[in-house]
Amino acid sequence: MWNSILRRLIASVFVVWGSLTLVFFIMNVLPGDPAELIVGQTATEETIAKLHESLGLNRPLLTQYTDYMSGIVRGDFGVSFISKEPVLHRLLEQFPATLTLTAASVIVALALGITLGILSAVYRNRLLDYVIRTLTLFSISMPTFWLGILLILIFSVSLRWLPAIGNGSFEQLVLPACCLGFACSGALARMVRNSILEVLGEPFVVTLRSKGLSERSVLYRHILRNALIPTITLTGILIGELLSGSVVTETVFSRQGIGRVVVDAIMQKDIPVVQAAILFASIFYILVNLAVDLSYSYVDPRVRSKA
Repeated sequence: MWNSILRRLIASVFVVWGSLTLVFFIMNVLPGDPAELIVGQTATEETIAKLHESLGLNRPLLTQYTDYMSGIVRGDFGVSFISKEPVLHRLLEQFPATLTLTAASVIVALALGITLGILSAVYRNRLLDYVIRTLTLFSISMPTFWLGILLILIFSVSLRWLPAIGNGSFEQLVLPACCLGFACSGALARMVRNSILEVLGEPFVVTLRSKGLSERSVLYRHILRNALIPTITLTGILIGELLSGSVVTETVFSRQGIGRVVVDAIMQKDIPVVQAAILFASIFYILVNLAVDLSYSYVDPRVRSKA
């Protein structure tokens, strides 16, 4: 198993390098001059040229790329073009807010997805199953920004139960977490339902029932555990989607976090901030998927025996 982990980590280094390289060249070929965005379009060419020199933008692109990658190896992520503060300090300051939102959204998605998936499988082809399947279709199809606005209109504007914007309190976390969690719960519920229905047809289920085990015991102790592998895989993918979805959600709910930082940095073409944020997201997503792979051996002993 340790050899497998080592191979994954080595492959992850190339994934992160590829992500950084792609983002670096995309940000540098996009229209717009960071220097003009900083000093304004009314600035003289001499002022813009001096700013290019101070930011290092007058050097060849490959030289900038080499210097940036060597800085990453040394732990130097550069300085923001706009705020002039170290990029690493700015992202570390905002990362806890995004991590909190992502963790809360995962809890909501798992609670809704697993519960609805189990109920849909148990009451297959009955009224509750049709209602849940319609609800999951609604969840998968609905844009996150539209759901966020809808939640604000209902629970903040009309009912005045929860605040619509800001960070710092549990009440301010509820709406954005429910928005992100509900958006991902539909795919999870469908996966749980299909996995349970697939396991229900296995011979060992008939054997367990013939031994006199209750339906509750068969479902929760045996069927659900065997159906968890594809669900865990999807959960790892959804965590990555939740992290990327926080960009939209943090904007809609005016929350602080890496998502807002990335949006502002892209609009201002603050290249070092965007590159560092992508690096953080890549590493986080790789670690999540590594944890998902390791969890297989604990859920299913057959996977552990093959490792």
